[in-house]
Formats: sequence, structure tokens, C-alpha cells
Amino acid sequence: MRRSSGSAGRFDPGETLETLFGEQWVHVAGFNRIDRRHVSAGVSIKVPKHIEDVEYFAPLPLVYPAAELDQQFILISLSEQFLGAYEYGTLRFAVPIASGNGHSETPTGEFRLTAAHRAHRSCLYRVEGTDHPYPMNYALRFHINREGVSYWIHGRDLPGYPASHGCIGLYDEPMQKEQYGIPKVPEL
Repeated sequence: MRRSSGSAGRFDPGETLETLFGEQWVHVAGFNRIDRRHVSAGVSIKVPKHIEDVEYFAPLPLVYPAAELDQQFILISLSEQFLGAYEYGTLRFAVPIASGNGHSETPTGEFRLTAAHRAHRSCLYRVEGTDHPYPMNYALRFHINREGVSYWIHGRDLPGYPASHGCIGLYDEPMQKEQYGIPKVPEL
């Protein structure tokens, strides 16, 4: 990995998150809001100064007082591209996301989940280069706009930047393997 500064590096041919970071690769990927499908030669990522600290990285508050009375609460930070799951105001886990891409914004505000579907498929979008509806595994609907378009939290790929049509996307490497053939061995 070529370093362009003390905290960034560029992948050389043949390098992967796994070969460079071993067991910490999942945490380095989360730190960069990226998945393995989007890591290739020439791609730059941020590398923490103390790699052992990356496992505990979560750019969300450990305690969220506004959710102290809620048994379960999801906080999504569009600026940080992270989702936090809280129980009675205490952060239980945090994961990277991919939100609306600037042309199709993610709705903001307070919402309640109104539907769940383990193997949902998009009515509007297709897998690149195919006529297959885009899979939205483990989907949780949080909003329907005035035009009747639904917005979901669901599995997808994470390119490291806002890239969805307004939904909140989470890691789904098994779906990526099924649809794109990459990564060869999904283990997340």
C-alpha cells in the first residue's frame, strides 16, 4: 500500500483489505464506509494511526438521551454515513451506511418502521446491466413519500460515499456475490 500521507493509503495491484489488515479488515472497511467489492488497485482509503483502535470506531454518541425511554431506537447520521442501534439510549452497535446520492436524497426527520421484509425487491430499480429487480434484503420501511415511493433500510453494497436512491444501505456481501460475483467468499 502506497501511503500518500500519514493517514491515507492507495491499494497496489493484488492487495486486499484482508491481506493488509488481517482480522481488522472488517473494521477498516467500516471506518471507510466501503466494502470489498469497491476495493481495487488505485483506490484510496483512510488508515487509522492506531489500527487496534479501529474496532471501536463509531462516530455516534455512546449515549443518546433523546432515546432513553425507547426500548429500541435507530439513529442515522447522514453526515457521518453511520447507523446506530440504541436500547434505552445506550448505543449497542453501529454500522456504516450508504444514503441518498445527492440526486435522490434520503428523507430526514423522525420515523417509525412500518414494514419488514426479509427478501424484498425494488419496484423501481434494477441490478446494473440486467433486468433483475434490485434485491433489498432484510428491508425495514421507514417512510413513504406523497408520491407513494417507499424508503427502506436494507442490504446493498457500500462504495464509501452516499450512493443510494434515498434508502439507507447496509453491508450485504452475500447479495453482492450473488449479483456481481464479488467478493468470492462473503464472510461478513
